[in-house]
Amino acid sequence: MTVADVLLTAIGAVVVGSALLVVTTRHIVHAGLWLVVTLTGVAALYLVLTAELVAWVQILLYLGAVVVLLLFAVMLTRAPIGARDDLDRPRWPGVLVGLGTAGSLAALLANAYRWDKIELPAAGTAERIGEHLFRSWVLPFELVGLLLLAALIGAIALSRSGDE
Repeated sequence: MTVADVLLTAIGAVVVGSALLVVTTRHIVHAGLWLVVTLTGVAALYLVLTAELVAWVQILLYLGAVVVLLLFAVMLTRAPIGARDDLDRPRWPGVLVGLGTAGSLAALLANAYRWDKIELPAAGTAERIGEHLFRSWVLPFELVGLLLLAALIGAIALSRSGDE
């Protein structure tokens, strides 16, 4: 086992554990903070795999934008932040659906690749990835930015409607 294997296993365990805490915690702000841990762990996995550009995009887009927007929207809506007994639901249906989905995806991947080794294409440089991103994918990139801006403006409008 190499150092990379040990790091991938350890960071992967942290990511899976924090992801489970995201969906099982009763406090919405705690779920958002566990999401930060999960997404940071995914960025660390990319760093171990020597995909530095993808790791920085993960940090900038997901940690810098999506999670901050999510926490900002939660705080603006003035929704109850703590655990509430009237919102609790049985967990076993969710556990069954999650296990069924995980089993189906595992069976699909095992059947699709049949444990064959797949040759990967040549690694791209940051210059090639950036050129492809900003030539071919610039419109979807800008549309996501507009969608996030609209969500932020909508959250502000909803939070201020009762004040005036």
